[in-house]
Amino acid sequence: MKQIRQILLSGILLFCIAPAIAQGKKYPVAKKAPVATVKKTAFVSPQLRNFLDITARANVVFNFPKGFKEIPAPDNEDFSFDYAMAIPGEDFEIWFQAKSQKENYAAFLRTIGNKETGLSDPDSLYVGMGTALAIGFTGDQTGFFVRPIPAKYLKRYNADAGRSYLLNLLDLQTTKHYKYGLLITLQKAHTGTILAVCFANEKGPEFYKNIDRASNCIKFKP
Repeated sequence: MKQIRQILLSGILLFCIAPAIAQGKKYPVAKKAPVATVKKTAFVSPQLRNFLDITARANVVFNFPKGFKEIPAPDNEDFSFDYAMAIPGEDFEIWFQAKSQKENYAAFLRTIGNKETGLSDPDSLYVGMGTALAIGFTGDQTGFFVRPIPAKYLKRYNADAGRSYLLNLLDLQTTKHYKYGLLITLQKAHTGTILAVCFANEKGPEFYKNIDRASNCIKFKP
């Protein structure tokens, strides 16, 4: 158990505070509308363009990291993600999901005090979303270990809350039969949610080295 806790803590640290980050090409977001824009000279795939629009609405910035390539993100009845990328030649990939909670929070405020139509606080949705995904990837609550992300690390992502889940994955075709995963959830109050899950067949130093390479590619705007 002590070793598992150390592995999970290492994952949090590498994802949240790794200093050696590969710098990718940045795609600026339009200031007058919640739609991302990119330089005309840069090729942007339909999947990336759609993801940049989604992240813009959630007040999230995404910079594609060097050394990765885009791959199709899963979108089926089991798992639905907005964007995915992998390291060529490595058994490692990352899936991303971003959600704006602005409209949900506005609706929540309108229903406060109404017992019949009252809604759950959207700022707590990241907990249920992360747990549901972790169970989907592992089969039950015994297949993962969860820890809250400390506040001093959340600041690097301009987030207010978050959790990390170390996953022992089910043998699934959708996840390409990967054995292990690290799921990170980040929440910015009244604004949005980020989910990122990293996959690998080994959970040793190489796994966390690859996480390091992408650890600063996505964050909330200040």
